Amino acid sequence: MSGQQARKVMRGAGEPTVKVSLGGGVIVGDGAFTVIAGPCALENADQVDKSAAAVKNAGAHALRGGAFKPRTSPYSFQGLGEMGLKLMAEQGKKHRLPIVSEVMDVAQLELMMDYVDVLQIGARNMHNFSLLREVAKTHRPVVLKRGFGATLEEWLLAAEYILDGGNDQVILCERGIRSFDNTLRNTLDLAGMAWVKERSRLPVIVDPSHSTGVRSLVVPMALAAAAAGADGIMVEVHPTPEIALCDGPQALTPAMFGQLMKTLPALLAATGRELAHPEALAAVGGAR
Repeated sequence: MSGQQARKVMRGAGEPTVKVSLGGGVIVGDGAFTVIAGPCALENADQVDKSAAAVKNAGAHALRGGAFKPRTSPYSFQGLGEMGLKLMAEQGKKHRLPIVSEVMDVAQLELMMDYVDVLQIGARNMHNFSLLREVAKTHRPVVLKRGFGATLEEWLLAAEYILDGGNDQVILCERGIRSFDNTLRNTLDLAGMAWVKERSRLPVIVDPSHSTGVRSLVVPMALAAAAAGADGIMVEVHPTPEIALCDGPQALTPAMFGQLMKTLPALLAATGRELAHPEALAAVGGAR
């Protein structure tokens, strides 16, 4: 790497990948493939219930959902806030799924710690260094998404803020970058993901939903990520994406997600891997 060198995030000779525990026996970075799935935004009790049941029945390892949504337009749906967190925590405990949700501001951290197993730092906040410092202090697992205009070095140095704060439970997430071509929502950088995975000691997952913005492309890109060596994927699943309040065009239906989960094992077997097998531990989904 050129410029300022990342220290704690880089893999030393013979050093294994960090194993990140999401809770409930779910490990990312153990050589298996982990799937995090759920709706972009939490909308109401029925939607959260159906989403959680769908991803659990298909074999997902963790439930994702946004209670606080950073939207480009201030007039777009901004999420349910604490009500959404409560709904997702209830479903996490019901289905024994760790829950993943985005924290947008330092002021939200105390509230989210009561409900969320894994804190997500979104693309817009990758360079929010104050937030990164505070998240490090929680010692809660963190999914750090790559900023849509960030270089690979900048992404790793953002992770360095969390590791330098004493928290090595960090999962890097490639979610696509902006390029000169605006045909798709973003450009999925699988080569960049593979480069980071070779050099970083942190597990790396891929978000094929935000990187494409097109439902029909999510499954092919999820499979491509698995073939390229990603440690897992984070995908959006909605029971009725045609009426979703946020990012419906990129959300998989439960049937599409179920088919993806049926396809993954054979592809992973070709690369000498398999889907993760979480231990049957006590219910999770909320404060631990």
